Amino acid sequence: MTIKKSLAFILLPLALLVALLVGNNQAVSAAGQTVSRVQAKKTLVLGTSPDYAPYEFLVNKNGKNKTVGMDIDVAQKVADDLHVKLVIKSMDFDALLVGLETGKVDMVISAMSPTDERTKSVDFSDVYYLGGQSILVNKADAKIYKSKNSFIGKKVGVQTGSLQQTLAKKQIKNAQITGLTKVPDLVLALKSHKIDGIVAEEPVATAYASNDPELVQIDGKFNLGADMQGSAIAFPKNSPTLVAAANKSIAQIKKQKLIPQYLKSAGSLMKTNTHNTSMWHYWSYFAKGIGYTLFITIISIIIGIFIGVVLAFARLSKNKLFHSLAVMYIEFVRGTPLMIQIMFVYFGIGLWVNIPALFAGVIAVSLNSAAYVAEIIRSGINAIDAGQTEASRSLGLSQHDTMRYIILPQALKNIWPALGNEFISLIKESSIVSIIGVTDLIYQLKVVQSATYKGVAPIFVAMVIYFILTFSLSKLLNHIERKMQHA
Repeated sequence: MTIKKSLAFILLPLALLVALLVGNNQAVSAAGQTVSRVQAKKTLVLGTSPDYAPYEFLVNKNGKNKTVGMDIDVAQKVADDLHVKLVIKSMDFDALLVGLETGKVDMVISAMSPTDERTKSVDFSDVYYLGGQSILVNKADAKIYKSKNSFIGKKVGVQTGSLQQTLAKKQIKNAQITGLTKVPDLVLALKSHKIDGIVAEEPVATAYASNDPELVQIDGKFNLGADMQGSAIAFPKNSPTLVAAANKSIAQIKKQKLIPQYLKSAGSLMKTNTHNTSMWHYWSYFAKGIGYTLFITIISIIIGIFIGVVLAFARLSKNKLFHSLAVMYIEFVRGTPLMIQIMFVYFGIGLWVNIPALFAGVIAVSLNSAAYVAEIIRSGINAIDAGQTEASRSLGLSQHDTMRYIILPQALKNIWPALGNEFISLIKESSIVSIIGVTDLIYQLKVVQSATYKGVAPIFVAMVIYFILTFSLSKLLNHIERKMQHA
């Protein structure tokens, strides 16, 4: 097969898949979302990024994570007025609108402003809260920085895709903008002097400054004219009835002056959350993360080995179709990032099938691992001298028996260290599933950071846990290898 034909063979199916995804996405957007559809399924699914106290954050209630905050109270009000149950899905902030456009959630509330760019792809409700903009700095630098003008040419941190990112770019001259998806990561960068300040909404800056003595909040003195839209609820494009229902609830919130009550309630929960910030107090969070990490890893190893064996034999096959399909799959998977594959399975395939985040993560990690396992197995089989096959066949063994009793046992001994490395890597690589809201160890790390306002301690705990997991697996694999060598 020539290079041109090979490229055509690979690119044509991909082009068709992209066309189908785009077409389906446009169909979803065209259909929008309606009140009757939400009431028919009796649930209102909310997408949010719970790392932005006091808007949305997590608390430990009766040993379980619970998403709370001012925004959650607003969402609950909308759900109550629609007489449906509120279901909360956690995602990274910059994945929220993707989740909305692909039908994973019915609405998004995450201190999100209705910018011109966003209104092109989603519908927004009326603004329910309008707050000021502050800058967080280290206490030792409080005398240096007085407003946004003090940060000319400095390193400024913002949440990726936020209004604060727009404000910093437009109103702080020559600023070196650092965008991260999580506010706790920004705070950690600030405290480790990777950045000089964080642009954040006033309630968020107040929350961090009040709970962390090393931080100080200053007035950014931003021009909040055309750039300042406030916080609103996002809905799928062409959802007029749902937007109208939300606006009705927002009007009642404003009339009854509920926002101050919501903020007061969030503040009291934050104080409860930070009453004991020791890592031992949050052991159940880390334990839950370990459980999910091990579950994803074990299931992915089993599925990955099974599919990997099939792909390895398909690539070794003399059948051109099987060989070409295996090569296409292996090269494509190894040539794209795992994070993109996870998002594709969850959001892309989710256009047709509503796959839960946990299973989407397992599927993506399994399929990714299968490609690497296939190459490890293929290389192990190819490393066996051809004379072994010839000798086996001359003794009357069939091709199947030769592979089963002669080739594979020797190949397995040779490839075991490489397979072991793949299994160990899988434990660490599975951490990427946190991007779609799977509560693995990395997700729980972020939760503890948000709850305790501590950046380094939760990272250290997670690092030690990962080391224990990988070291234990490494010892187990070495023990099995020694057994195989003496067999």
